Amino acid sequence: MNFLSLLPIAESGVYYAFKHSDGVGQGIVIILCIFSVIVWCLMLIKGMSLGNAYKDSRRLLNELRKKANPLAMKGIMEKEDTPLSRVFSAGFNRLAQIYGGEDRLYRRKQLTDGELKVIRSAMEESVSDQIVVLEDKLILLMTAVSISPFLGLFGTVWGIMLAFTEMAQAGKPDISTLAPGISGALLTTVLGLVVAIPSLVGYNYITFYIKQITVFMDNFVEETLAKFEMERVIQERKDAESAPAAGDGQLFRQQPLPEEQQAHPQIQQTETPVQQPKQDPRNNRFF
Repeated sequence: MNFLSLLPIAESGVYYAFKHSDGVGQGIVIILCIFSVIVWCLMLIKGMSLGNAYKDSRRLLNELRKKANPLAMKGIMEKEDTPLSRVFSAGFNRLAQIYGGEDRLYRRKQLTDGELKVIRSAMEESVSDQIVVLEDKLILLMTAVSISPFLGLFGTVWGIMLAFTEMAQAGKPDISTLAPGISGALLTTVLGLVVAIPSLVGYNYITFYIKQITVFMDNFVEETLAKFEMERVIQERKDAESAPAAGDGQLFRQQPLPEEQQAHPQIQQTETPVQQPKQDPRNNRFF
């Protein structure tokens, strides 16, 4: 049996079920069809944008890990329009505010703990803003996933109730009396599942990529701050290695040498002469 020969039967069956539904059933069918169009457009647009953002975010994070200085990413980030580039711009602008302009950034000293805290706050705030942008219009998809099966169930119960009512009014339990109402009732169930199943798959797909991009942004912030902190640690180590040598030389020069003591007798300690006891000439006794 050819599958294509079943298409006219299916079309006539859907049309028959819709035609013999009442106003409530037809209204539910129209609402579900509108939901289906909105869901598919949203999934295609959102899925493509998030897929590109995921690839770009992973690539930019790997680029940052190859750089010793985070400011070297400035030229790359200016050409990008991704969540990570916006997070980098937020931190870069805040760093420029700290030093009073972009031209002074490359002559900067090591960042203090307070300055690192300010930069972290700016970048984390940007991460939160980007998450809100990524989740924009996601509520429509969530609504379609949750409400479509219930609309289909409502249409099914409503159609079966009308079918049994018509059978009771006709007074004869035959298939010709039940068929129109049952077909309209089952049509809403089918459309509810047709909308809900793709919406659920698309919702899981979109939320997965949003979580991955969020992880990339968090790692980008931590990697940037870690590189700034590494610069400070390296500089402090260099200062600590050079400081003892200078101190030892200064201390050595301050100690008086033996030659200096001979040349400058005033720095030597003077000895107090010991007084000899006086002798009485009369009896040669000491007193």
